[in-house]
Parts: sequence; structure tokens; C-alpha cells
Amino acid sequence: MLVITSETVAGQRVRQTLGQCFGVVVRSRGIGGNLAAGLRSLVGGEIVEYTQMLEEARKHAVDRLVDNAALMGANAILTLRFDSSEIGQTMSEIVAYGTAVVLEPA
Repeated sequence: MLVITSETVAGQRVRQTLGQCFGVVVRSRGIGGNLAAGLRSLVGGEIVEYTQMLEEARKHAVDRLVDNAALMGANAILTLRFDSSEIGQTMSEIVAYGTAVVLEPA
């Protein structure tokens, strides 16, 4: 499935717009990851533990987005966007969303 951030695809036209679709993931670092990240934050620099967690969460959210779009009958997702928020002090919510469409050659 084609997943892009733009509204158009060269050489393709939107035959049908199926609507919004999304994939949601909520993640929490374990106590070991929080402890390591807390210690690393004392000296500054990248917090690798959180970077890895958020990269994995984004990939997981996109996988869910693609699954949802496929269930709608889409062959592409246009205008991919991400949103994130904190839930409490230990959890992060990542949402991948876009427009599910059926593309065909122009």
C-alpha cells in the first residue's frame, strides 16, 4: 500500500475517497528504561531509550493505519500525519492518520 504525505501522486488520480483512517499506539517504557533514560538525562544528549520507543511506536501506528485502510478497500493513504501526546507521566500515545483512497492510473 502506498502511504504518502502529499495530496497527489504523479501519474495517478483518485478514483474514490474512502475517508479518514488512523492507527493508534500507546506505549510505556518499563522501569528499567525509565531509570536508564533518567540517568542519561542528567548528562544531556539524546535519550536513546525514548528515541527507540517512539520509532517503534510510529512504525506500529503506521502498520495499524495500513491495516485499517485495507479493510476500507483502499490501495493508498494520502496526507499521512502523526500526532502524539502524553498520558500521565509514563505513557505516550502515537496516532498515524491520513485519507484512505483508491488510486488508478491517470
